[in-house]
Amino acid sequence: MVTDATDHRLDLITVSASGSLRDAMVAIGAAGTRLAVVVDVGDRFVGVVSDGDIRRALLGGSSMDDAVLPFVNRDALVVAPTASRDVVLDLMKARAVPNVPIVDEQGRFHGVHLFQEMLGRIDRPNLAMILAGGRGTRLLPLTETVPKPMVPVAGRPLLDRIVTHLVGFGLTRIVLSVGYLGDQIVEYFGDGHDHGCEISYLWEDPDTPLGSGGPLSLLRGSCGPITEPVLVMNGDLVTNFSVDHLLAHHAAAGSAITVAVREYTHQVPYGVVRVGTDGRVTHLEEKPVLASPISTGIYVISPEVLDRVPTGIHFPMTTLVEDCIRSGGVTAWSCDHDWEDIGQPLDLARARGEL
Repeated sequence: MVTDATDHRLDLITVSASGSLRDAMVAIGAAGTRLAVVVDVGDRFVGVVSDGDIRRALLGGSSMDDAVLPFVNRDALVVAPTASRDVVLDLMKARAVPNVPIVDEQGRFHGVHLFQEMLGRIDRPNLAMILAGGRGTRLLPLTETVPKPMVPVAGRPLLDRIVTHLVGFGLTRIVLSVGYLGDQIVEYFGDGHDHGCEISYLWEDPDTPLGSGGPLSLLRGSCGPITEPVLVMNGDLVTNFSVDHLLAHHAAAGSAITVAVREYTHQVPYGVVRVGTDGRVTHLEEKPVLASPISTGIYVISPEVLDRVPTGIHFPMTTLVEDCIRSGGVTAWSCDHDWEDIGQPLDLARARGEL
């Protein structure tokens, strides 16, 4: 809970009402929270702006130098300085918000209740593995000098966002599978201390990549005994999915693998002709919208499944999932949170608000 005006995070988390979207993003990153608090003269509370608000502003055509004020949520949940811990926690759970500003009767900002700190962060025993070794050829020439997971979006590398997100949910043992330009990743994160976690690295040869599933074989013998499900995700995602809900779903289902999925829609740009088995046209559909669940590149994998991954060869994650499907051990978890796969130039441009 950040409440003392002498707490350095209280200064970091606030942004002047005359500030920019860039100022707000810097505050979010520096304070290690999911929002910035916008204040006016005399620390009078104006509202809050989240990481998601900023990304949506960029997607809507704004730039990082635009004023933050039009994107401020002025109706954010706030509590009085006298509100008890139990009351605040109940409000957080009921409204599903991780942070609640503290504002007095005169409208002055006093601090922020942080859900994880009020509960005391529960460090989970699960290992998290982030796949960050690919060449990112679809983003050339940008990735000639920067590994794809380190490409910045709204002022922060993709991989920094992922690590910070996982640590916020208590995953403090993180393994980064690196290869192409991996030295840049190691230099940025080090041992993970500055990010509140312990980071180790598994190296694959950039000239003989192991694919999306092969790096799992490197876990054997490198990270000690693995007795809990491993969260595995691609290193080129922008997402705020609930780690708690995903792990709970996996445990409740007793799955070998849980695949996080979301609905993808595509509008066919032509009129579709439906034809019966007798060759007669049954009806026409003008530019129908088709919807299908797609993989988000986020998985939970039970420890015993790791033994199915061959060592030292290219091995797609899809092969591992299909193997477990045949034994009836795969379930899907619906990811209804923000999610973007930064795999191609158009994806990156959208995430940066350049389109």
